[in-house]
Amino acid sequence: MKRTALQRTLVLSALLFSACVAGEIGDGTDRAESELAAVPKLPHKRVCAKSDVPGMMACDAHVRTDANGNVTPLATAQGFGPADLASAYKLNTSGGAGATIGIVDAQDDPNAESDLATYRSNYGLPACTTANGCFRKVNQSGVQGSYPTANQGWAGEIMLDLEMASAVCPNCKILLVEATSATQNNLGAALNTAVKLGATVVSNSYGGSEDSSDTQSDTTYFNHPGIGIFVSAGDNGYGAQYPASSKYVTAVGGTALTKSASAARGWVEGVWGSTTNSQGGTGSGCSSYTAKPSWQKDTGCAKRTVADVSAVADPNTGVAVYDSYGSGGWAVFGGTSAASPIVAGIFALTNHGSADGSLSYTNPTAFFDVTTGSNGSCSGSYLCTAKAGYDGPTGNGTPNGAVLAGATGGGGGGTGGGTDGGTTGGGGGGGTDGSTTGGGGGGGGTACTHAICSAGAQLVAACDPCATKICAKDAYCCTTAWDGQCVGEVSSICGQTTCTGGGGTTGGGGTTGGGGGGTGSTCSHAICTAGTKLVSSCDPCATKICAADSYCCGTKWDSVCVGEVGSICGQTCQ
Repeated sequence: MKRTALQRTLVLSALLFSACVAGEIGDGTDRAESELAAVPKLPHKRVCAKSDVPGMMACDAHVRTDANGNVTPLATAQGFGPADLASAYKLNTSGGAGATIGIVDAQDDPNAESDLATYRSNYGLPACTTANGCFRKVNQSGVQGSYPTANQGWAGEIMLDLEMASAVCPNCKILLVEATSATQNNLGAALNTAVKLGATVVSNSYGGSEDSSDTQSDTTYFNHPGIGIFVSAGDNGYGAQYPASSKYVTAVGGTALTKSASAARGWVEGVWGSTTNSQGGTGSGCSSYTAKPSWQKDTGCAKRTVADVSAVADPNTGVAVYDSYGSGGWAVFGGTSAASPIVAGIFALTNHGSADGSLSYTNPTAFFDVTTGSNGSCSGSYLCTAKAGYDGPTGNGTPNGAVLAGATGGGGGGTGGGTDGGTTGGGGGGGTDGSTTGGGGGGGGTACTHAICSAGAQLVAACDPCATKICAKDAYCCTTAWDGQCVGEVSSICGQTTCTGGGGTTGGGGTTGGGGGGTGSTCSHAICTAGTKLVSSCDPCATKICAADSYCCGTKWDSVCVGEVGSICGQTCQ
């Protein structure tokens, strides 16, 4: 069915108006936005000079400075430490035995092992030394000795990487491979050496401008099936960089992270950055050269989209690092250089070291959905603006280690009920590893971004059985806007005579297995959309969320509540 140009204008105008109104519903507050806005904005700088020369890479680490741009060592550790990261990302750090985290950087840090010992001792982590076989440092040829020229900037990057890997997976072994220089060819050779020497995951906290040689570099350096390769998305805001845009890696974006007294998780996160990125911001966007991987389904980029996942990166909510060679001692670091080893370490910790970039797409509820913030200007597109479900700056979200660890239960039954903004039911899979392999648990479903009986943005056909039928006959509803005609087709195509009940939410499913079909939703707006507070009884998922986070049914259903659709209910917003 075709709409006239006037009809389209009216529909889009209504959508814009409703979006503006939605942003001001209730008391106008959003906990994630307000709590992150309260974090002091402190001076910081890159530790490696940015390079725009094709084939030259720069590290993506930032360090806090004084008002004059100088790094003054701190008397004690400040910033997030291992316990904070374990709390924020729900980690059981007793795992990781047998895993080896490869760290690839350029140049040399002559104090790497002694600084690592200081960090781990300060936080009560087990020793990780050459003598006990936990730590190993080699050059890009795999030789212990004959190291590259020492460099203060890269030394800061090296310590950030080693210590973040230690923080999230203290029982993992660590292999540091130092490239002779910061060319892609040397760093790529170091990556190949890390894999050859037994790394089970490899973190790469560097990047540079894309160029036509990237596809060859992909084949030569980054194609290592069965070895998780993680790359920082960059610190320059909206725009893709290489090798984060490689199809063989997990591209790791960055967030701002702070503790929350009201959110059920105890923490809130938003995109690291702003529309101007005056203090830096995570990278994201469309690759100019790399083909879109089969597991990536977003429609805003014809080629590869960055990022896939994310973790803390904002230097204002930074991590504690001990770096004697580059910073003189304790300092606070950030940048997506922090996020990459954190995510690599968490994957190693939770036995997903062999995963490629597809893991977060097949298991989105194993990640905390980040739904607020931006890293540039892109007309509100998901490519630079956080939203429920996948977005460029944060990918599918930040790791939820408790879910990533994977339950061993089977799947649930149920097929879901009727409609009205709910999800389709999961299948009852079975199997022994509900997270990535084997049968898997019943699917948690895909929640519609708004009720099918309400006009609004285009819907994903798979979010509801009725939406599937309507979009098969009227593609406009899932490609342009879910307008008044689509709402009318709820009756004419699906045969529904009422827009209450049905659909709702499915039971657990997803990575944790279990759960059957839900009982339907009569909420005043979709649970995947921020808006007025909801009545807890309006939807099974709302009931769970409001039991854990009373703000959502007492004050406002804000972006934190939307994020909890995944972390508490195990559902995926699209």
